Formats: sequence, structure tokens, C-alpha cells
Amino acid sequence: MASGGSTIDSSLEDTARLIVQGTDRPGIVSRITSVLSELGANIASLNQHTSDPEGGRFFQRTVFTLPQLTTRIEELRTKLAVSLNEISMEWRLVEAKTRKRVAVFASKSDHCLLDLLWRQRRGELPVNITMVISNHPDLSEDVRSFDIPYFYVPVEKGKREEAEARHLELLEGNVDLVVLARYMQILTETFIDNVGIPVINIHHSFLPAFIGAGPYRKAKERGVKLIGATAHYVTKDLDEGPIIAQDVIHVTHKESTTDLQRMGADVERRVLSSAVEAHCEDRVLRDDNVTVVF
Repeated sequence: MASGGSTIDSSLEDTARLIVQGTDRPGIVSRITSVLSELGANIASLNQHTSDPEGGRFFQRTVFTLPQLTTRIEELRTKLAVSLNEISMEWRLVEAKTRKRVAVFASKSDHCLLDLLWRQRRGELPVNITMVISNHPDLSEDVRSFDIPYFYVPVEKGKREEAEARHLELLEGNVDLVVLARYMQILTETFIDNVGIPVINIHHSFLPAFIGAGPYRKAKERGVKLIGATAHYVTKDLDEGPIIAQDVIHVTHKESTTDLQRMGADVERRVLSSAVEAHCEDRVLRDDNVTVVF
């Protein structure tokens, strides 16, 4: 399938990321560094956090280089498994050179979608956007200018299951992440259960105070002094998934509803791209309904 970006980033050859989390206890860091040192790896960065040193939750992200990584990664996995499985730690090892494949869902609003496409083309977002899926045909020409496939899948009343079946067909085996870039449809529990990969959504931070149509008009009528946006993982609970990124800007009585919409769109772009970047660099560690973002 054609796409607008390369799947491999050669500048990250021989670089890997090790993500570890579990119950905190003495010796976790020592186990990790010992395995890496034994194989001749060089640690470039190491971030860690614990919710409580006495039996709390431990999180660590280690970036390292290892000569001939691709041919030696299975040996490394075996040694890590022996060491970390012994103390019941969850862990995953990824080659940093392989960019995550992303599908973007959109409706009629273009600001978040085009920002993601532009950042990828500029090399500012370490992803490979493989497709755009929309329930409207409006943005097809804009997307095709980025040489990325655009799939128009209408979601007709009473036929949501058919549309989501088509979505799953398009996604299966082709993507590692779904991003909802102002996609104005609610995903069903069936879709969330079957998609098998993380889904990130963006919404204005007025929720739940200004739900429904015309949130910026409602915000103007209430005289808000802050507007913002939240990017989060999608779960079965609407707009209540683990939060990845948030931001706000100050506004005053001077701004019109149109001004608030424009300013809000800018915040949404920045927050969504920040969340996608963090996820695709393996900097987001989920723990139930919260996240640790390194």
C-alpha cells in the first residue's frame, strides 16, 4: 500500500527502546543495565518513575545502541526475558528505526488532519501515515496531494456495523495506531474490542461542561477565560480514556466565538501532534486509566 512516508528511519539504525513496568522492588535497574552491559550496549538515555518506592508501580524507558542490533535482537530478548520475567515485570523491546504505521480518521474539519500530514512530510513527526479514512469525501483532494490513500467510508444511519467492518478490513495488518483527527463519529464497543491497536482521540477541553453542538458559542456565552484541548486513548467509556497530553491558552472577553474556534483549533493541533509523537516514540506508559509520559 502506498504511503506518504518511509517506514524505516536509517538515522536510528542500531538504536532500541526498552519499556519496563511493574511492581517496584530493589534491583530492577541493575538487572536491566547488567543485561545491556553484558552484550555491549551503550545507554543513551534512561527515564524512570515510581509511584511509591515501597511496592508502588515502577516505570522505565531506556534508549540504547547496540552494534548489529537487528541480528542480535533475539539474543537480547532472550536474556531480558530470563532476567525480567523472573521478577514479573512487563516489558517490550522495539527497534527505534521502525516507524509506527498510523491510520488517521477524519470527518470535515481539516486542521488536525492536515497538521499531522504536514508534520510527517516535514520530518517533524516520526510516523508513517499509511491511510486516511473519512465518513465524508470533502478532504480527499487535500490528502491525495500528500500521496496518501484516502478511503471514503460513509456511516449511514442504521449501517454503522457495515462501516466499522470496512474500517477493520482496511486496518488489519496495515497499521499500529489509529488517530481520530476530529472524527465526528462515536466508535462502538465492538470496534474497540476488535481493532487490536491503540486509538488516540482529540477533543476540546470544554467537555463535559459544553457538550454537544456549538461548544465555542456556549463557552463565549459563559465568559470562559481558558480554552484548551485533551488528547487521550480511546476506551469504551466515552472521552474518559487515559490522558496523554493537554494544553490551554488564556482568552478574554474581547474574543468572538470565531476567535475562540480559531484559537481552539490551534491548541488541538499542537496537543494531538504532541500525543502522537509521544506514543510513537514509546514515551507513554499506560497504567490502568493513567499514563506516565517520559
